[in-house]
Amino acid sequence: MRPFNSLSEREILALAISSEEEDGRIYADFAESLREDYPDSARVFDDMAEEESEHRRMLIDSYVERFGNHIPLVRRQDVRGAVERKSVWQVRQQGIAAMRRHARQMEVDASRFYAEAASRSTDANVRKLLGDLATAELEHQRAADSIAAKRLPGETASQEDESARKRFILQVIQPGLVGLMDGSVSTLAPVFAAAFATHDSHDAFLVGIAASVGAGISMGFAEALADDGKLSGRGTPLLRGFVCGLMTVAGGIGHTLPYLISDFWTATILAGIVVVIELLIIAFIQYRYMQTPPLAAAAKVMLGGALVLAAGILIGKG
Repeated sequence: MRPFNSLSEREILALAISSEEEDGRIYADFAESLREDYPDSARVFDDMAEEESEHRRMLIDSYVERFGNHIPLVRRQDVRGAVERKSVWQVRQQGIAAMRRHARQMEVDASRFYAEAASRSTDANVRKLLGDLATAELEHQRAADSIAAKRLPGETASQEDESARKRFILQVIQPGLVGLMDGSVSTLAPVFAAAFATHDSHDAFLVGIAASVGAGISMGFAEALADDGKLSGRGTPLLRGFVCGLMTVAGGIGHTLPYLISDFWTATILAGIVVVIELLIIAFIQYRYMQTPPLAAAAKVMLGGALVLAAGILIGKG
């Protein structure tokens, strides 16, 4: 990688051209991913992609006039200290709000780059162009807000945000909560049954690990095979299955890990404390995302957990 201050004026312009092309394609990808479910926001990103295309055209015209038709390939990843863009798929997975935040940050980063590039240019016309683009990128952020205001009046934006929230709940929170509940509650019986049957922390730990991993695999496949998500709007089966399976394992592992402690009663008391924390987390998620009254959520979860825990202890003692 080369330091920025080692680039020639020609290479700086080439870097600006490739950067504008990359940013325009990011906006276009955002637009395409939103077009089916959020058509108004998709049009916002379409407009922003057109703005980037216009900036690129201006830069190419300036380059050709000064240096000729051949434009060398200089990219951000070739320059030390240049801003690295997150992968589009990473941002898309975080939802529409993350895409909007990422777009705003892109404009700020681009303005900073053009201001620095202008300070290094010796040609008056190129310097003026880069300075104008630095200003334009900051204006672009304000323009993007005005475009959004035009494309997304208050009611439309609120509807899209609410739709995005519901999708997040259906596709991530709901399968994750199902997995966490199953892992936290269903593994209580085998773990504590093994613990009280053997009074051996190591045996309880092995049973807990086996139960957690087995439940995670089972729940992951069950969630993934439940439906393809096309009619229910619950998202891709692979994502739901992964989230559900992972949270199932996490729920079971929590109260299993204390049995790494060799002293049986110390491990058991600590495991019981962890169980209470797990159940409170489940109740909070139900309250936060499912609008379940907090006392009702806590009461139901605690009751279910207490019954399973008691069953495990009684079976182990028997």
